[in-house]
Amino acid sequence: MAGFVAVHTGAGNCIDETKYQRVIKEACIRATDILRNGGSAVDACEAAIIRLENCGYTNAGYGSNLCMDGSVQCDAAIMNGSTLNFGACTNVSKVKNPIQLARQICEAQSNPQLLERIPPMVLAGTGAERYADEVGCSMVADSSLMISSKAKFQFNHYKSKYDLVVGSRNNKAASEEPVPVPEASNEVELAASLDTVGAVCVDGAGNTAAGCSSGGILLKVPGRVGQAATYGAGCWATDTDDLAIATCTTGNGEYLMKTLLAREICNGAFTSDCAVTSLHKTFTQKFLDSPLLPQQQDLYAGALTLLYYPKQSSGEVMWSHTTQSFCVGYMATTQKVPKFVHSPLPTYSVPGRSCVVNGHNFHLRI
Repeated sequence: MAGFVAVHTGAGNCIDETKYQRVIKEACIRATDILRNGGSAVDACEAAIIRLENCGYTNAGYGSNLCMDGSVQCDAAIMNGSTLNFGACTNVSKVKNPIQLARQICEAQSNPQLLERIPPMVLAGTGAERYADEVGCSMVADSSLMISSKAKFQFNHYKSKYDLVVGSRNNKAASEEPVPVPEASNEVELAASLDTVGAVCVDGAGNTAAGCSSGGILLKVPGRVGQAATYGAGCWATDTDDLAIATCTTGNGEYLMKTLLAREICNGAFTSDCAVTSLHKTFTQKFLDSPLLPQQQDLYAGALTLLYYPKQSSGEVMWSHTTQSFCVGYMATTQKVPKFVHSPLPTYSVPGRSCVVNGHNFHLRI
């Protein structure tokens, strides 16, 4: 059986891409093994993201960023391009692999319920965790087991910086004498930009799937819902006879939600003959220049997009981002080893103000 998968570990300012290279390649290998054995695009997409969630140094599943109170709350979503079913979970702390729960919710969309009830599309908090346990998802006994040493170190480091700034401002407000206030560093923003992991996939039948998983922005308000659990923002997949497309996004979650960037990317591809032109246009018009977003701020986003043309049995995988860098990987079932790409923003471009689009062609032997 044929197929193709691509994964990412978040768009941001990647100082050392080597630590992501191994897990990206492992995720690709795991997904293509499933495709070779006749698995679906949804199967492969879920498996790839589970590997990314388990590694400990991505911001998803085990290793997720911590909230302001030191707790861990995860989001995830997956979409089936052939059925258009979508499933997501948010604010879960005891589900080992949030993408597994999202997949269960997605699959249940096709199952009729008693008394003509409509199956849930998004589940949150303790209710989501009860559902996960009922349907057989892997659970952890205590949410602290989802906190990696990396996540704890980053929380302590940036929380102390935050407390220092807040304390200095409070002292200044209470004192008549001028008190120097430390500047709020954008270090937190850069560290948190490497957030949502994601995967896109097409199987031998030409069906696509897209998924994403995230612990959200570092020091987020507990209870915050990010783009990884938001319909149309974190991932999208749509299959037609002429074009099947799947995409997953990463970056400033609130801005991705306000612009519904994932769905906009897919809609734009259906009205263009060139994937590069379409993505650049969507990022520019629907994100960077969007009237919905504050133009005085840097706007960070990235997207991994798969376009498959069933009649030609060929496709393109595209990565686009406004961040300093973007780590992605991809693999076809015909390849022996996956390809890893560290995509930098050109030196003449300004992060948060301009975007870069690149990609690779692939062919499926069906």
